[in-house]
Amino acid sequence: MRKKNQNKRFGNGAEKANGVDDGDGDDTEGGECDVEAWDTLSKSFKQAQAVLDQNRELIQKVNENHKSKAPDNLVKNVGLIQEINWNISKVLEIYSDLSVNFSDIVRQRKRTWNDKADNT
Repeated sequence: MRKKNQNKRFGNGAEKANGVDDGDGDDTEGGECDVEAWDTLSKSFKQAQAVLDQNRELIQKVNENHKSKAPDNLVKNVGLIQEINWNISKVLEIYSDLSVNFSDIVRQRKRTWNDKADNT
């Protein structure tokens, strides 16, 4: 049996912060949530998913155009494929920014925790 962690940062605190059950089945009382970190993750993942959803639609269109073998549709695929590539770059940028932002938050929290420990 797993011992419940009273200092969990992303368990039930996250569900309490945004009013949504995170579905992990852990209903630990007293869990805390780092709302800034949670919001950073959530925002970035939503942005990336929106771009990936757009790419899915573009890929479907490319496939339709390819199957049609119509010269005009094949020419359109060049632009669609360029847009897909641009979107992949956007997703990379979103994840890169997420990494930097999340690392900054973690470093900031670590400094805060260390300062609190030093003052006790």
